[in-house]
Amino acid sequence: MQRDRAQVGLVSACLEDVADLRDGKPNVVVGVEVVRAQADTRVRAEVAEDLTGLELGVYRSELRDSEYDRPAAARGIARAHDLEAGGIRAAECDATVPGGWRVRPDVKAAILELFRDRTAATWEVGPLTFRDRAAVPPRDVRDGPWRVVPGGTAVRRGAYLGADVVVMPPSYINIGAWIGDAAMVDSHVLVGSCAQIGARVHLAAGVTIGGVLEPPEARPVIVEDDAFVGAGSALLDGVLVGREAVIGAGVTLTGTSRLYDLVRECVVVGSLDFPLAVPSGAVVVPGARRLGGAFAAEHELSISVAVLVKDRDPGTSARVTLEAVLR
Repeated sequence: MQRDRAQVGLVSACLEDVADLRDGKPNVVVGVEVVRAQADTRVRAEVAEDLTGLELGVYRSELRDSEYDRPAAARGIARAHDLEAGGIRAAECDATVPGGWRVRPDVKAAILELFRDRTAATWEVGPLTFRDRAAVPPRDVRDGPWRVVPGGTAVRRGAYLGADVVVMPPSYINIGAWIGDAAMVDSHVLVGSCAQIGARVHLAAGVTIGGVLEPPEARPVIVEDDAFVGAGSALLDGVLVGREAVIGAGVTLTGTSRLYDLVRECVVVGSLDFPLAVPSGAVVVPGARRLGGAFAAEHELSISVAVLVKDRDPGTSARVTLEAVLR
């Protein structure tokens, strides 16, 4: 009879590793990642007990029972595996809610549970060494329908990679992030926690996609299908970039940014409750706005702004479309 998932500890292990545990070897397999665990009798006994029967157990924590909620941590582990498999997302497309995306606070809360275990672990992946919280190891990306090019990239546990994704080095994809099918993550790109990147999106070199875990109900940064984000751009604080939009190189957008729309002659304004949404098909470039006041006029000061200069057309698409051979 399987044990209840909430009773089985903290990090999934494999049946074939039971023999290693019984032999006292100082390694505990976390999925396919090897954690160098402290090889004392107490730890081995605890993990071996969790591995009893068909339900495979988890990991150990050096926190006292009063400081750690094992059932909650087990839920966090299960959620992380579901995120990697694409079964759940931190935010889901839902036309019935404002903005078209529904946030999943329960998913973020489960991720936060993983960080409550302050046990550290070390992983060696090729020439690279990582040390982090034991419950959030790097993903093993050796096998999958994607390309992760050698050179220092890390994909954290709980991040989803779709089919035909390409990740150029060095890049970092954090826990809870979703990278859609055939997306290109170029060099020096950061994809923050729970960010949602759609299918066939191109994140050009040096792009920063902000992450968010707290508050759990906050919308993550979302880049919808077929959008292009130019080199050195930054999307932060829950910005939503609509389908097929083009963000030019060097644009910075936050949730409370103003977007000056030259096509419709209006200003699109974001707020804390409703972060900025870039319209589908918009082409956005960096601009400047002259500051008011005598001092600003004396010194000819201006401030950087984002300007929607046109809607995407075939000419724009031709310039930003990635050659199929590169994917």
